[in-house]
Amino acid sequence: MNLHDTMLQMGDQAVTAARQLATLGSRRKNIILEAMAESLEANRDRIKEANARDMAAGREAGLSDAMLDRLLLTDKRMDSMISGVRALIGLKDPVGQRISRWIRPNGLVIQKIRTPIGVIGIIFESRPNVTVDSAALCFKTSNAVILRGGKEALESNKALVDTLQAGGTRKGLPANAIQLITTTDYDAIRELVQLQGRVDLVIPRGGEKLIRAVTEQAHVPVIKHYKGVCYAFVDESADQAKALDIIENSKCSRPGVCNALEKVLVHEKIAAEFLPKLAARLTDKRVELRADEASRAIVPALAPAAPADWDEEYLDLVMTIGVVPTLEAAIAHINRHGSHHSDAILAEDTKAQDKFFAEVDSACVYANASTRFTDGGEFGMGAEIGISTDKLHARGPMALEELTTYKYTIHGTGQIRS
Repeated sequence: MNLHDTMLQMGDQAVTAARQLATLGSRRKNIILEAMAESLEANRDRIKEANARDMAAGREAGLSDAMLDRLLLTDKRMDSMISGVRALIGLKDPVGQRISRWIRPNGLVIQKIRTPIGVIGIIFESRPNVTVDSAALCFKTSNAVILRGGKEALESNKALVDTLQAGGTRKGLPANAIQLITTTDYDAIRELVQLQGRVDLVIPRGGEKLIRAVTEQAHVPVIKHYKGVCYAFVDESADQAKALDIIENSKCSRPGVCNALEKVLVHEKIAAEFLPKLAARLTDKRVELRADEASRAIVPALAPAAPADWDEEYLDLVMTIGVVPTLEAAIAHINRHGSHHSDAILAEDTKAQDKFFAEVDSACVYANASTRFTDGGEFGMGAEIGISTDKLHARGPMALEELTTYKYTIHGTGQIRS
């Protein structure tokens, strides 16, 4: 069977599964989720062995340390995946939830009800935990899912999907509710995003090249989970000790993820005092600093930043820093160069905070907190599909409610329209 026919078959299988999923009640879905979690636990060694093969191949291929970190499945990360699946059991199933209800003067009773989207295609890179999070979230919301991970994680992803299917099937998981594209042929992505009538939504998670390719080729709706060029602005009113702690955590706690801080802008009124402290703190943490001319005039040891640095997502221990004359200049710079993911103001002035909140056009905007909190779990949503940088349907952490759409049900007693 050629690739086109294979993808058509996967789409048809997903449509059938989605119809079956729509009939499952919350109790049955929770039983299946528990079976999936138990299967992950029972097959931990097999999954780690598959991951070890991916890690070895990644080292041989010259993947960066940050990429290898994204790929690695430690026991701690396995524990987190398993607990993430179980956490969904305790979350309210949005499917069937009544959003609103009203009665028209003619007696029609109209309800707006949450329903599954149907078939979702998810395209992602590197991190195997995305496989489990995506599959479990789509299942909880009665959506069939077709997964296409990066080739560097293929062995890990196959082991994870096989494990989820084996555990879930024992308790009633419909066949083909969770499917994985196992070919590394890049044309499979094009085929997936053009499955009109079979795929209802595509969610790409990855770098600029992947997002552009998906959006240019897609014949079905796309919600982009774009790169995280996350900024922090240190206002003249900032508590500098607090700001240093927040910046360090945002950059260094896990630099290879989309909510890690990539750029810092400092108000010129405190730059001479703050920048030497910032440079010392981050250099001590092995962060490579690139800076504009104003920053280098204060800390000459800093490397010069190129124009492209302001738009780049490093996913590594690299940061660009600069000096701006005003809060307004910082906001304009962030809106122009950021990726509309997560941006922060470090300020004690509440008027400055309010202005930043109102004018920075990003999915998540912080005052005096680490950008690393942009996460479904940290927001109390449970696991998430990713962070949407779009504005329509879903924005920010995309969790259970965001994986549903709605329909109107209208109850009548024989009304006809005159």
